[in-house]
Amino acid sequence: MKNHSIKERLVEAAIYLFERNGYHGTSVDQIVVESKTSKGGFYHNFKSKDELLYNIHDIFISYVLNKATEAYDEFDTPVSRLCAIIQSFTKVFDLYKPHITVFYQESTYLTGKFNQIINEKRDQFRKLIILVIHEGQESGDFREEIPAEISAMAIIGMINWTYKWFNKEGPLTIDTIALIFNDLLLHSLLSEKGMKEEEVQKFLFKPNFSSVSFIKKQDKTN
Repeated sequence: MKNHSIKERLVEAAIYLFERNGYHGTSVDQIVVESKTSKGGFYHNFKSKDELLYNIHDIFISYVLNKATEAYDEFDTPVSRLCAIIQSFTKVFDLYKPHITVFYQESTYLTGKFNQIINEKRDQFRKLIILVIHEGQESGDFREEIPAEISAMAIIGMINWTYKWFNKEGPLTIDTIALIFNDLLLHSLLSEKGMKEEEVQKFLFKPNFSSVSFIKKQDKTN
């Protein structure tokens, strides 16, 4: 069993309590009790409850931005860059779903310099997606008539909603869901030239029997 550091235990306790009681409904004392630590341990790791809330947000936003930057550096075509960014972005909802739930529930309480840092990172991520789409338009792989800024916001908005419905125990893995997202977005963004590129095929969704059965079942339910 993994031994969690005091900081990790405080974050886990805060996520649980913020999700259950809300940010203002949770005190530092409650976090300390829930995490089985001490007030000294709390203030050694965080100057305030605000900083702890910021840390919860920053964990997953930094992951998304770092992975997107790595994808841009690792791959050399707009299609592969965008698909790698979408894949890592989608995966965050498997890795950090509790953090993200608290983010959407309590983000209005994040103010001042902490809010500024988070917004700057989100802005960097959005601008990187826009850059990749612009590069794809310049190479002729993406449709020029679709504004890159709107495409970027559509990508972020669509994938962000994953936190509401993704179920780790469901029939579709997070990797499969990422492929479906890539398939949807590539069919929307690719030009005729882009669709003919050989590398595109590896990013398209190729359903197996279980995924097709799940999708048909969902269609009948809705």
